[in-house]
Amino acid sequence: MREKVDLSVELAGVTLKNPVAVASGTFGFGREYGQFFDLSALGAICCKGLTLHPREGNPPPRIAETPLGMLNSVGLQNPGVDAFIRDELPFLRQFDVKVIANISGNTPEEYGVMCEKLSEAGVDMIEVNISCPNVKAGGLAYGTRPDLAAEVTAEAKRHARVPVMVKLSPNVTDITEIAKAAADAGADALSLINTLRGMRIDVNTRRPILKMNTGGLSGPAVLPVAVRMVWEVASAVKLPILGMGGVSTGEDAAQLMLAGASAVAVGTALFADPCAPLKVRDGLADVAARQGLSAVRELTGGVRPW
Repeated sequence: MREKVDLSVELAGVTLKNPVAVASGTFGFGREYGQFFDLSALGAICCKGLTLHPREGNPPPRIAETPLGMLNSVGLQNPGVDAFIRDELPFLRQFDVKVIANISGNTPEEYGVMCEKLSEAGVDMIEVNISCPNVKAGGLAYGTRPDLAAEVTAEAKRHARVPVMVKLSPNVTDITEIAKAAADAGADALSLINTLRGMRIDVNTRRPILKMNTGGLSGPAVLPVAVRMVWEVASAVKLPILGMGGVSTGEDAAQLMLAGASAVAVGTALFADPCAPLKVRDGLADVAARQGLSAVRELTGGVRPW
């Protein structure tokens, strides 16, 4: 029976009541989804990505449906870190749920400033998005080179007083190299995967569907890539992992945990079903119960490769 399964997990020293979070960029700051269910039912909320200053994001069209998923090039539209602390964090603190702030910066210094502000404000964890372009390195994304990933991780750790989780990009040849660099620079946890770069073209107009031409692919189509990368990273570094990418059922989540994740995040599934995270939570408990486990965390790293 699922009711007898202990759902609590540890992620970088932070105890989550259950292993299901919502992925950054898919849940806003929780207000809209709070109309559908009690946000306290979640293990954690990874808030919409924040930047040091407000951003309007990219021009539309910036979301396009794909077979088994979607492309987005929203462009980090957000009110800025100060507005989040003033207007959104007090709302989230009404609920019994861990708050994970996601941050994006153009320079290591920007990451440092945001880590200080968010630590003082009292978030539970900071998720560092390294899929952002480094203006000092000619626009090259931090997450594509180990030295850049290490630089921004170290800067975040210098200024954060809460655990730092680094979000890895899958758009690299070997994700373990980036994972090792972040781990060596002091990361407390890793989250993966971010979206895969993709493109759709309207054959009648011959124009890309998205105004920015390309976007990030997410949804069920990317789950096998996420499972493979979580497994590789879990084999390469000894850090807790928040696994994500295509999770829409309890069995999807169980795959990521068996591959090595300590917890999972639900993202694109929310667009089709606002209550998807609760269904994933219950489905994950059912998987554990069927296998005779007393705690869902016993799934982590339990894969048996041939």
